[in-house]
Amino acid sequence: MVQRTVLTGARVVLPSGVVENGRVTVEGSRIAAADAGPDPAAERGAARDLTGCWIVPGFIDIHLHGGGGASFSAGTAEEALTTIRTHRRHGTTTLLASTVTGDLDDLARQAAVLSELVEQGELAGIHFEGPFISPHRCGAHQPSLLRDPDPADVRKLVDAARGTARMMTLAPELPGGLESVRLLADSGVIAAVGHTDSGYEPTREAVEAGATVATHLFNAMPSLLHREPGPVAALLEDERVTIELINDGTHLHPAVLQLAFRRAGADRVAFITDAMGAAGMSDGRYPLGPMEVEVKNGVARISTGPTAGSIAGSTLTLDRAFRRAVTVDGLTVDEAVRALSGTPAKVLGIDGRVGSLEPGKDADLVVLGADFRLRGVMRRGTWVVDPEVT
Repeated sequence: MVQRTVLTGARVVLPSGVVENGRVTVEGSRIAAADAGPDPAAERGAARDLTGCWIVPGFIDIHLHGGGGASFSAGTAEEALTTIRTHRRHGTTTLLASTVTGDLDDLARQAAVLSELVEQGELAGIHFEGPFISPHRCGAHQPSLLRDPDPADVRKLVDAARGTARMMTLAPELPGGLESVRLLADSGVIAAVGHTDSGYEPTREAVEAGATVATHLFNAMPSLLHREPGPVAALLEDERVTIELINDGTHLHPAVLQLAFRRAGADRVAFITDAMGAAGMSDGRYPLGPMEVEVKNGVARISTGPTAGSIAGSTLTLDRAFRRAVTVDGLTVDEAVRALSGTPAKVLGIDGRVGSLEPGKDADLVVLGADFRLRGVMRRGTWVVDPEVT
């Protein structure tokens, strides 16, 4: 017998909008129905009454380095799974594993481990952030390990991922940059512009060459100036580009986030965490690839070396990003859902399976209270966080 779960009474966010007193029926690992009205099973006590709650699709993070005291850059399945499970408990049911700049051979070894987890269904793919980034905008990446994006080196990492590489962040103005963007696009790997010192026109050239994502827009790139619009304007204005935004209140001023969100729209914005190992943990010292990070008051910064003081990713989880979006930034619930679920699913080309509450899709969903705090998480029909327990 296929297990059947019926969730009733909540406000359910569907692609068509918010349904009051909605109903989501799960059979096995799939959504069987998502609509309005009571379910006959409720009369027999077989349904879960979630009156006062919201049900939204599971969150999708396309840029994530670590959590729970672990990181993907450690190169072990154990640390990778700790990271995955930490973020699942915060509503992220689908995610990419993001690496940090390192030696090419070391990154290839990390990719070999992570690719197995992709094949097992634990991850949606691998995101290589660096080493092909600008030394002038390296942020929390080790400057001595940076290199130009030689297409042969780019190909080495893509091949090491054995078909699981989904995205690579690079600076297109560097020697080999545009050629590498074309190589990635031709290989079915998303080319993302980030950690770049590029100007407006070179960034437009990168988009024409096939770049389709802006890695954490505004962060680790030249500022938007009235005579030198730089990469920010080029990436914001092009409808082919999806914009990553870190909505933690530290990386972006709320006015800047609103500016980007209203210009691009929910269908072009993907909220990300860019989280490192301290996500879901307390303040302290944590590794980030070959770097050491100190977290104070929830803000992570490089603690030593030439980039000391630089913000080093975040300690954000996507449930907090969702709550901030609707309670601080003034986004509608529907807009937040698209930025945390629908749009990232489309970016990854998996919107036929996840990203919205529709029959036939994976039963990935998040239950939020009336205050938008997380109450429950279901992944593929199984409760990761049971709302009756929390």
